[in-house]
Amino acid sequence: MPTWKSRGLRGSTLEDMINRTNERYLEMGLALIQKIPTPITPINIEKETRHITLAYFDQKSTVDYIGAVQGIPVCFDAKECASTTFALENIHEHQVSFMESFENQDGISFFLIHFTSLGEFYYLPFRKLKVFWERAKEGGRKSFRRDELDDDYIIPTPGESGLLIPYLDSLQLDLDQRG
Repeated sequence: MPTWKSRGLRGSTLEDMINRTNERYLEMGLALIQKIPTPITPINIEKETRHITLAYFDQKSTVDYIGAVQGIPVCFDAKECASTTFALENIHEHQVSFMESFENQDGISFFLIHFTSLGEFYYLPFRKLKVFWERAKEGGRKSFRRDELDDDYIIPTPGESGLLIPYLDSLQLDLDQRG
C-alpha cells in the first residue's frame, strides 16, 4: 500500500517559534509583527463544529509576516531547509516581486531560514536572495548553498529573554550594512 505524506504542516514548528518570538518582542515594546493568514475560500464547513473540511486558496499569498520594528516597516517569509542547499523553487516570483516593492518603499524584507540539518536559524537579507534569484534567471544554479552565506547572519539560539529566534540583531546588521 502506498504511503501518503502530508506537506501541509511543514514549518509549523518554525512558525510557532517565530510567533512566540514576535509576542515577546511586542511585550518588550520592540516590535509589532503579525502573521499574515493565507486567504482561502471554504467549500465545505461542518455544521456542528464549524470546521472547514474543504477549501481553496483565493490568491497567492505574499509573505508570512509583516509589521514594524521601532518605526521601520519590515516583512519576511519563513522557510525550512532539510539540507545545506536551499532550492529557489521554494520561493515564488510573486513573493520576490512583493518584497522588492516593499523595499522600494523603504521597508526591509528578509527571509528567516531554518537549516534543520544544521540546527541553525539564518537571516537572509532580501538583497542577498536577489543575487541568487538573478543568477538562476540567467541560467545559473537554481539553489544556493549554506556556505555561500555570510556567517554574521546566523541567529544564535536559544535567545535570552524568552526569545526563541532573536532576529532583531540580524535586522540591525542588515540596516548597518545598507549604510
